[in-house]
Parts: sequence; structure tokens; C-alpha cells
Amino acid sequence: MFTTENVGLLILLILGLAARSNLVAASATILLMIRFTRTTFLYPILERRGVEIGLLFLTMAMLVPFALGKINLKEIGRSFLTLPGILAVIGGALATHLNGRGLTMLNQQSELMIALIVGSIIGIVVWGGIPVGPLMAAGVTYVLLEAMTHLSRLWK
Repeated sequence: MFTTENVGLLILLILGLAARSNLVAASATILLMIRFTRTTFLYPILERRGVEIGLLFLTMAMLVPFALGKINLKEIGRSFLTLPGILAVIGGALATHLNGRGLTMLNQQSELMIALIVGSIIGIVVWGGIPVGPLMAAGVTYVLLEAMTHLSRLWK
């Protein structure tokens, strides 16, 4: 019962509840339920396709206003001609690039995931942030690590 994996998930559950992060708490709970119901065959599926499934639902949620007709094609077309629209395109391209780098970093150093989640919880509690997901946090971490690497080379 008190294996390292279970204790780690319990800690994340408690941290999620304490920080009022329903996503972290629910995720830890679901993973514990999978463990306790001996349906651990789901872990590799979640590991392999979980990000894609999550991004699918996130993208669908972002497109709902378009599907409901709250935003029309004319408004979308005009938005590309404004400074905020142009910056949104640049921001989207930069964010997805950084997310890809962050995902690569997490694949190579998966032990950083807990630190990213703890950092996200701190961001929620201290700054009232919204936990969009570990990919963006990993992207920012990637940028910080790259900056530290370049700075350390300058100081040598």
C-alpha cells in the first residue's frame, strides 16, 4: 500500500487539494484508482497518448465559441490584421515551439515533472495562476535552462 509511487501520488493529491488545484488532485486520484483497481495496463496508454488526449479536449474547449457562432469568420479574418492578432500568431508559434522543447526535455528528464507540478501549485497559490498544463511549464523551464547554460559559458 505505501509504495514510493503511492506516497508520491498521495502527496500530489494533498498538494492539489491544499492549493485548490482540481486538475492536480483529480489526476492524482485517477492514477491512484488505476493503481488500486489493478488496471495499470492503462498507464502506458496514458503515458503514450495522454498529452494528445488532453490537448484534444483543450483545443475543443477553445473552439467552442466558434462552434456556437459567437465568433464568425469575418471577425477571425480581421483579427489577423491587428497588432494583437499578429502578436497572437507569433505567440502561438513561439509557445508551441517551446512546448515541443519542453516535452523533449521531460522525455529525457521525467523526474522534473513533480517539480513542474509543485511549481504550478505555487503559481496557483501565490499568484492566482491557472494550471494550463505541464507542457508550458516545461517550455519555460527549457528556456530558463538554456539561458543558464549560455550565462554559465559567458562567466567561464
